[in-house]
Amino acid sequence: MVLSSMEVEAAPSKAKPLPPKPMFEPLKPYEMSDGQFRKVSVPQHRYNPLKKALLDIYTPIYEQMKIDIRMNLKARKVELKMRPDTPDISNLQKCADFVHAFMIGFDVLDAIALLHLDELYVESFEIKDVKTLRGDHLSRAIGRLSGKGGKTKFAIENATKTRIVIADTKIHILESFANIKIVRDSLCRLIMGSPVGKVYSKLRAVTARLA
Repeated sequence: MVLSSMEVEAAPSKAKPLPPKPMFEPLKPYEMSDGQFRKVSVPQHRYNPLKKALLDIYTPIYEQMKIDIRMNLKARKVELKMRPDTPDISNLQKCADFVHAFMIGFDVLDAIALLHLDELYVESFEIKDVKTLRGDHLSRAIGRLSGKGGKTKFAIENATKTRIVIADTKIHILESFANIKIVRDSLCRLIMGSPVGKVYSKLRAVTARLA
């Protein structure tokens, strides 16, 4: 009997054993991401404060977080780089946030909390994002936010355990998400023209409820 061209003779096949499972060494933190660098710009008005506080910034970043840091004088940027002995990949972003917080006006002792606490954030907004003000109206709004000798700003900070920086028309808040929302609402009321006394009473009621 002649087999046609379409028929294939079935031959018994033996199952080949699978190759051994490859074993890979665990990746180091600095090998887990391509983004091993961060650059933080240095504003003109923060150049001298950076020179004075450079050692306070350098020590926790290099010794505690195991991140290399240098100042690029030509580009006017602080450059951060992961090291082979960096324990956690998130340390690079924490250090970048710490340096950025210092650049926008926070003290080193306040900004350093970003290195050790995960639930802290920095939120920034401008007065014009709340209400369009110009000239004397803008100056009065900034005065209401600060108060005489910074009294209003300090009162809000103490009531909500936050840190606030008012730089010209920009406002920066450092704290947890819930407290940032309370501070932002209070500052927005002041910008819109609410009396300071009403903002104080509303703030006391909210903080008492949270406590």
